Amino acid sequence: MSSGRHALCRRYFGKSMGALTSRSLDEASKFGKTSQLLLDREVKKGRRAMVDEGKLHQFLGQMLGDLGGAASISMVRIGDSLGLYRALHSKGSLTCKELSQETGVHERYLREWLSHQAASNYLSYEPATQKFTLPPEQAMVFAIEDSPVYMMGAFDLMTWMTESKDQVQAVFPTGGGVPWSDHTSCFFCAVARFFRPGYQNNLMSSWLPALDGVVDKLQRGAKVADVGCGHGWSTVLMAKAFPQSQFIGYDFHPNSIEHAAAHAREHGVAANTRFEVATAKGYPGKDFDLVAFFDCLHDMGDPAGAAAHVLQSLKPDGSWMIVEPMAGDKLEDNLNPVGRIYYAGSTMGCVPTSLSQEVGAALGAQAGEAKLREVITAGGFRNVRRAAETPFNMILEARP
Repeated sequence: MSSGRHALCRRYFGKSMGALTSRSLDEASKFGKTSQLLLDREVKKGRRAMVDEGKLHQFLGQMLGDLGGAASISMVRIGDSLGLYRALHSKGSLTCKELSQETGVHERYLREWLSHQAASNYLSYEPATQKFTLPPEQAMVFAIEDSPVYMMGAFDLMTWMTESKDQVQAVFPTGGGVPWSDHTSCFFCAVARFFRPGYQNNLMSSWLPALDGVVDKLQRGAKVADVGCGHGWSTVLMAKAFPQSQFIGYDFHPNSIEHAAAHAREHGVAANTRFEVATAKGYPGKDFDLVAFFDCLHDMGDPAGAAAHVLQSLKPDGSWMIVEPMAGDKLEDNLNPVGRIYYAGSTMGCVPTSLSQEVGAALGAQAGEAKLREVITAGGFRNVRRAAETPFNMILEARP
C-alpha cells in the first residue's frame, strides 16, 4: 500500500517529493481523484485538448514546492533568531532534548521545528539515534555569516516583501510610487544583511582589482564616494582595507546614515570615513578618485541625471564603479531562479522606489547591461566596460 501511494505521489507531484507521511499520501490520493474528475469535466465540455495532464501534474508539483518554501520563511527566521542553527553548527548532531537544553527552547515547539527542517532537507535526521544534524553545506547558508552563500538576509527580505504587499498593491492601478522611507524599518536592515556577504567575499578580492589602476590609488591614498551606501557595509569594508584613503558614504535615507556611522565606529574605521545625507544627483564634493554605486543605480528616479553628477564629481582620470544585479538584456535571458527572485524584489521595492522620485525611470533590478550602458553614456561617460561578474552581480566601470 505504501509503495502504491508513493507511486501516486510521484505521478502527481514529481520525483523530488521524497518520502511522505501516510497522511500526506492519503491527501495526494484524494487530490489525484479530484484532479481526474476535473479533467473529465473538461472532456465533456470539449476543452480536454487545452489541458495536458502530465504538465498539470508537473506544475502542481512545482506549486507544492513553492508553498513549502514560502511556509519555510518564518521557520528559518525562528531558527536564526533563537540561535538554533548556530547551536547545531557548533555542537554537532543533537537530539531534540539536547538542543532544547543547549538553547533554552521549549522541547515541544522544538520538536515540531526540527521535524519541519528535516522534511525540508535543511537538517538531516538519523532515526536510530533520533539526532538532527546541520550538514556543512547547509551551515554555509544558515549559520556561517562570512560565507559567500549566507542567505539569512534573503529570508529577512522575503518577510519584508510580504509585509509591503498592501503598500505596493495600492499603487498598481495608478502607477504611483512608494518612497524608500515609507517601508518598514526591518526592510533597511534586511537589505544590508542581504548584500553584505556578497560585498565581503568579492569587493576586495575581485571587484576592485578588476578596475583600471584603482587599487594602486587606494593603497597610496584616494578620495572615494560611496553613493547610496545604505547601512554602510561597503564603505566600511573598503575603509578597513585601505586606511590611507578617505571614504564618504552618501544616502538620502537619514536612518540608514545613522546606522552606517555606527557600523564605522564599531569596526574601527571612523577616522577615515564619514557619512552624510545626500541624493545621488546632489551629493557634495569634487575630485573623487573613485565613485561607487552598489546595487542602487536601478532604484533611482533619474539614473541618467545621477550619472551626469558623478561625471562632474570625478577627477579626469577617476573611475565610477557600478555594481548591479546580474541580468541579461532580454526577458528570456532572465527566466531562471535568480531572475525570478530579482523580478519579485524589483516589483516590491526597486520599481516603486524609482516611481516615487522625479523622472521615475524605473529601470528595475533586471535592467540588463545594454540599458545600464545607455543610462551611463547619457550622463556623459564615453568609456564603459564590464569589469567583473558573479552569478548575482555585474560590475561595470565607467570612465570620462
